[in-house]
Amino acid sequence: KQIRALLGQFSQAEALLTSAGVEPGTLDGVLLDAGCSSMQFDTPERGFSLQKDGPLDMRMDSDRYPDMPTAADVVNALDQQALASILRTYGEERHAKKIASAIVQARSIYPITRTQQLASIVAGTLINSSQWLRRKNINPQSLRIFVNDELHELFIGLKTAEKFLKPGGCLVALSFHSLEDRIIKRFLHGIDMTEKYNLGSRQKIRQALKNCSKEDNTQESPSGKSNSKWILIQKKVLTPQAKDIQTNPRGRSAKLRAAIKR
Repeated sequence: KQIRALLGQFSQAEALLTSAGVEPGTLDGVLLDAGCSSMQFDTPERGFSLQKDGPLDMRMDSDRYPDMPTAADVVNALDQQALASILRTYGEERHAKKIASAIVQARSIYPITRTQQLASIVAGTLINSSQWLRRKNINPQSLRIFVNDELHELFIGLKTAEKFLKPGGCLVALSFHSLEDRIIKRFLHGIDMTEKYNLGSRQKIRQALKNCSKEDNTQESPSGKSNSKWILIQKKVLTPQAKDIQTNPRGRSAKLRAAIKR
């Protein structure tokens, strides 16, 4: 069958589908891949990896949006508190304050424009080189997520998939780090994204999982009816097996969740 490619962000998917003549509630299935491509990591000019020297860019679509702020713009312009918040929120970085302080001190001497500059700054804040080797991929991830507004894009993509899938249609969502997976999980369980993830929300998820095993489509939470519009295909998230990781080491953190629209 004919394949038609539509280039755009998740937030542009609804407009792109509409312009292509696709009506809401008509799709049989949606595969949503929230990951980056290996090409982006392997091309130093994209600035996605601190292991290779290149411009501190990290924009997903710099050719189409040349005026979009880069990671260099972020680390050179934001104050220490904002930088620490980005590292902590999007990278779950324990040393966020220390790293943010080091960035602010370094940029007072020279502008931070290269990936290896940032790598050296971050390395200097950690206790020893082995700790740096274990953790060096966390910080560029947080900057990349912020620069590209990835979590918001993911949520809009999920909402668009829900709108355009027909009842009985299948959504398959693939994520590569805990923040993405958390958004997908909460979305499929009908939990408000503004609700703090605590014991109460975990209880709602457990209750939803129990109800998924029932043959009827009723799904209630401790606080009443659930907002979930999905039936989980499998209770537990799917992760790569050893042979998968051996074939594709970069996929070791992948998590797959699938559900049927009610």
